[in-house]
Amino acid sequence: MGRVEIVLHLCSVTAILPAMQPLALVAYQKLMPGSQLANRLQDLQYRVHVVNDLDQLLRVARTEKPMVILADFTFGEVDVCTTVTALKQHPITSHLPVVVFVPDALQPQEALARAAGAKVVCSHSALQVHLPQLLEQALQLE
Repeated sequence: MGRVEIVLHLCSVTAILPAMQPLALVAYQKLMPGSQLANRLQDLQYRVHVVNDLDQLLRVARTEKPMVILADFTFGEVDVCTTVTALKQHPITSHLPVVVFVPDALQPQEALARAAGAKVVCSHSALQVHLPQLLEQALQLE
């Protein structure tokens, strides 16, 4: 009988674990870097919520309270910068670290994303190679 109790206890702990994983909110338009990013985040034990619309990103960030937000710059510089600025100006989301990933060809646009409030800005290729380090950098307290 003691064995049954232990098994039941382990099952209840296992059911709780997914909710304890930190949430990463990911916004992307292009399937290849976006889906690879979502898979890598899951490998790093994050729950991942993917959105394909920046307005939805704002809504989800306010309701789900993610640990980190990752946004693809290919939505367009005005849209991404406006969204990052809106996140930083809203009292519920102002503390959230934002990582913006930029296509390698658009690296000069990094300054725009930083000015909007992105904590980390990197290229698509750097994101794939250095994701754990970039997340650590984004999550550091200032």
